[in-house]
Amino acid sequence: MDFQQFAEMHGLIIDHIITDRWVRVPTVDKPRKKNGSYIYDGQSGAVKNWAVHDKAISFKSKEYRPDPNAQAKRQKQIKERQEKQENAKQRAINIINSAVSQRHPYLEKKGFSEWKVWKDSVVVPMMINDKVIGCQLIKADGTKRFLSGQITKDASYTFGSGDKHIICEGFATGLSVHRAMQTLKIKAKVHVCFSASNMIEVARQFDNCLVIADNDPVGLRTANKIGKYWVSDKEGEDFNDAELRLGTQAVCHSLKPLVKGL
Repeated sequence: MDFQQFAEMHGLIIDHIITDRWVRVPTVDKPRKKNGSYIYDGQSGAVKNWAVHDKAISFKSKEYRPDPNAQAKRQKQIKERQEKQENAKQRAINIINSAVSQRHPYLEKKGFSEWKVWKDSVVVPMMINDKVIGCQLIKADGTKRFLSGQITKDASYTFGSGDKHIICEGFATGLSVHRAMQTLKIKAKVHVCFSASNMIEVARQFDNCLVIADNDPVGLRTANKIGKYWVSDKEGEDFNDAELRLGTQAVCHSLKPLVKGL
């Protein structure tokens, strides 16, 4: 089995191999998004499908020989990655500072009004230790993207304050959960994590937290790995979908005992 066959076996869709750096690619389960990544040096490598794998899956060819230039290559990659991360951080800061509060079709569809908008996109700051490291941009049709080169692991955006911690995947879900906490008059921090895999990373920061799970295979698998969770009784729904279908009071009623138990 060669590396491309190995990657395809794990759900990655690769048109042609690019060596010596991590490359984002589509996956069989999400062919319209670059939800997979790989790295390959001609003999060894690794793949990751972000919807399935918690960590990268390693590969070595049968003819594997250590690369004498491997350490130099790694140092170069580290430097290049740090430069890209810094550039993305500065661009995110500029975008956030340029954004203005206004109505947006995506938010109106989700049951909300104004938020910070830059050009045609909702801007969601992404932070680590209260410092901006990037941002998520959401278009009217719900298409979401991050800035090229930015850090995403461990990043989150937090609503509210208090000693209780609630984590969720999407921004609209976070807005709905925050509204529920305000309705219930419960102080809690709601952490938007931007992806299912990153929910696991963010959850490690807390001794105890509640997961707001999407009712799909990835969402439920992620929630079970973390622990205590809320999930809609309807397949395919997230918390925001449930709020729009049932109303704020109904989802508050289902959420209250779980939050009180934190």
